[in-house]
Order: sequence, then structure tokens, then C-alpha cells
Amino acid sequence: MKSRVLHSPNWPFRERVRTPLSFSSNLNTQSPLPQMEKTREIAVSQMRKSVEKLGSSTESYGDTSLMRFLIARSMDPEKAAKMFVQWQKWRAEFVPNGFIPDSEVQDELETRKIYLQSLTKEGYPVLIVKASKHFPAKDQLQFKKFVVHLLDKTIASSFKGREIGNEKLIGILDLQQITYRNIDARGLITGFQFLQAYYPERLAKLYILHMPRFFVSVWRMVSRFLEKATMEKIVIVSNEEERTNFIKEIGEESLPEEYGGQAMLVALQDVTLPQLEV
Repeated sequence: MKSRVLHSPNWPFRERVRTPLSFSSNLNTQSPLPQMEKTREIAVSQMRKSVEKLGSSTESYGDTSLMRFLIARSMDPEKAAKMFVQWQKWRAEFVPNGFIPDSEVQDELETRKIYLQSLTKEGYPVLIVKASKHFPAKDQLQFKKFVVHLLDKTIASSFKGREIGNEKLIGILDLQQITYRNIDARGLITGFQFLQAYYPERLAKLYILHMPRFFVSVWRMVSRFLEKATMEKIVIVSNEEERTNFIKEIGEESLPEEYGGQAMLVALQDVTLPQLEV
């Protein structure tokens, strides 16, 4: 298959410059900032100090990146700082090179079950999982690396020159033609736990398509591990109105033909991302 090159920066990625947070570019500099923006700026400042107290640093991270952790912890600077430091430690241990190369997740890539589409009108990359091509992993470590690999690459595909820090993705979990052999509650829970713990506020929305009756009980069990904020971003498409909204939100240009769009499916490994700006 011919590779698709996205006109956006490459992964591995790291935010290289600390960029001051601007919540409104239209504000008159002579006017006082709205109370909400002041509150957020204070929270970010307090979070930076809390991270330092925990023996780490936020020097290489912009305010927009830190805001994701604050939002995930209800704007509590101390809790956000703890989450951020845990993320730093996990990243250093689990992804020491800054990215997971294809060579470390070949078994998972060979199934061609993950697809990465172009950006939506809102600038979100579209990640598609065809569950009928998935089988519970025998190598759990490789599966966890694969989760990181696909999330990193998907997020990086939305960069415009460099990482801003607030990029999000849209996921599609297609359950069409799945059988009992494809069911992997452990894999689903692992994926969601990684999203919640290490990719806070990266998920814009997740659409679940073609859910069969026998999967409902599995989903109920998986849902127990999901935070309220995550659940609120999940849409189980079950009727024509929801399907219409699904197509409208993603856009026909990004959505593959089999889902009502005009695009071709592009496997994750067939997508090449250009280099980041230095």
C-alpha cells in the first residue's frame, strides 16, 4: 500500500519551548483579564511550584500542556503536580527514547487493525480500531508499548510545526463482525487506563460502532474502570440520528467510505510524519 504523508510534524515529539498560555488573543492588553483566566494562570503557577517541591521541573513544558493535567484533576494544583510527576517518571522508564519504534511492536502492527486518518475540521486526527482484527495479546508488554506507539503517533499527526500541548484525538472503535475470540476486556481497560493516567485530556471523543448484544456485558465491566470525564466523551452509535451526527462531526473528507465518508482507510504504519521544527 502506498504510504500517506501527513502535512504535520513528526513524532517522536517533545515540547521544546515553554510557551506562555494565552487564553484569548482578542483581549485588550490594557484591560484586566477575566477572572477565569486569572484563576487558571494562578493554578498553573501554583502547579509549577508544586512540581518543584516534588523534586521535578516544568521548565520544558508550556502552560497549555500543564493545563491538561490541571483539568484532569479538577484544577487542583497539588493533585495535578503529582499526576504530572508520575507521568514524567513513567515516560522516562517506559519510553526512554521518547518514542516506541515500529520494530518493537511488529506483532501488533502486522494485524493492520489500527488506522490513522487525516485531520477533522477541528484539527483532530481520527484513530480507527477494527476490533475484528484484534486478538488478546500473548505479549502484554508489547501490547502496552503498542498503545503508547499508536497514541503518540496519532497525537503527533496533529502538530502544526511543533507541539502546542493541547492537541486531542477522535477515536472510533468498530465492533462490526467481532466474535468471542476478539473480546479483550483486559486490553480495553489497559488502553483506557493509559489514556487517563498518561494522556490526560487528549481524548476529544470516542465513537463505538456496531456494538453487538453479547458485548454489552463486557462494556459494562470495562466502564467500571473509566472516570466520569472519560465516559462523557464516549458515544455508542446505535441509531440513524447518532450516525448522522457522527459523520457530521468527523467530516466526510476524513471519514472512510465504509463509515459514510469519502476517504480511504490508511493503516497506522503506512502514515509517514515529517520532522518537527526545532
